[in-house]
Amino acid sequence: MNQSNATNKIATQVGECEIVITRVFDAPRDLVFDAWTTEEHLSKWWGPQGFTMTTQQFDMKQGGTWEFIMHGPDGVDFPNTNVFVEVVKPERIVFKHAVFPHFLATASFEYLEGKTKLTYRTVFEENAAVFDKVKTYAVPGAEQTMDRLEEHLAGMS
Repeated sequence: MNQSNATNKIATQVGECEIVITRVFDAPRDLVFDAWTTEEHLSKWWGPQGFTMTTQQFDMKQGGTWEFIMHGPDGVDFPNTNVFVEVVKPERIVFKHAVFPHFLATASFEYLEGKTKLTYRTVFEENAAVFDKVKTYAVPGAEQTMDRLEEHLAGMS
């Protein structure tokens, strides 16, 4: 990946109860989609900097479940359960985060002349007051997760 993170970061937008991160990765769309849909790859980059992940269940299909524990650098564990709503190779993945904070996430993968434009949208179900607290860690955490994806893709290509 020849471009710096600063070049690849197109935008992070924060709405009333929504976060949208857009990035361009210097990698083919199929490779980026594979990094999102293969547990072996996903477990290496998912989560903010310093976090690791232990997968308990991974069934990448509509109605399938992805259960995992994110291990924070301070030793705190964060159990997660996601249910896949839609998986359309290599265009889109939609999943519902079934534990607090509750959200619907959509990752869209757009072909861009050999590169991939990823739009990652999370729409939170909590009210605006709760979201104001959640976004203080959710925004930097999502941005760091995309940074880790970029690093992982460099090793895959």
